[in-house]
Amino acid sequence: MRDKLFVMSQYLLPQQGLSQWLGRLADDDRHPQLKNRVAHWFIKRYGVDMSEAVDTDPAAYATFNDFFTRPLKPGMRPIDDDPNHVTSPVDGAISQLGQIDEGRIFQAKGQDYSLLELVGGDEQKAKPYVDGEFCTIYLAPKDYHRIHMPLAGTLKDMTYVPGRLFSVNPVTAANVPRLFARNERVVVNFDTEWGPMCMILVGAMIVGSVETTWAGVVAPGRDIATVDYSQDAPISFDKGEEMGRFRLGSTVILLFPKGRMDWSKELSAETVLRLGRPIGTRARG
Repeated sequence: MRDKLFVMSQYLLPQQGLSQWLGRLADDDRHPQLKNRVAHWFIKRYGVDMSEAVDTDPAAYATFNDFFTRPLKPGMRPIDDDPNHVTSPVDGAISQLGQIDEGRIFQAKGQDYSLLELVGGDEQKAKPYVDGEFCTIYLAPKDYHRIHMPLAGTLKDMTYVPGRLFSVNPVTAANVPRLFARNERVVVNFDTEWGPMCMILVGAMIVGSVETTWAGVVAPGRDIATVDYSQDAPISFDKGEEMGRFRLGSTVILLFPKGRMDWSKELSAETVLRLGRPIGTRARG
């Protein structure tokens, strides 16, 4: 019953207004004492391990978002450097992974959604992944919230897709149809040595915003908006390099074409991941 009430409340709440208001508060540096109290509560409530952070003192961060997107100490997440491995782009836990079935992506028992809808309705952007592979990774509040490259790649384009802001935790994923294709998201396409790769950064309830290293904060809008970077000076990333961050947490979805890679056999729903850990291998042949 509690889960049903939690999901129902999300349909009733003013998702955009509430999230924007809390996002502004999280960026406000005028009330350090309040920020410190909230940060200490957050650490205790969610079991945040501050010993991994460059600065272990919550009071050292000017805003709550600075605390939330805190960098890790050097070497804390070594990146697997095998060129035949794809690595986890984040700390988190697998929601689902596997093969995309004729353009449908598995969300939870009894739930799936459209690949075409997920990428913003562009058939050309969806086409490479129709029978490909996907991995959905949920970032819990305690996790490190910077996003890194699972493979070396060159930025091709970025699409902002407006939408709702449901929570993306496991309870909501099991109960809200087409969750990841309904929520606000940023769809980023890369060219890699393995072929095309897509990373979808999914917004959620109370997420202040999504940020990329090349465009800064991706400002919400009313319409789908695509920026093509393929004609500009190349924006390239090494494997493990930071490409974005969530200013309050959410979900990353990885997409690969059919026959390019295989997920590691030990992975399944709820497997806990750490940034830089190998999660798949390049397909042979």
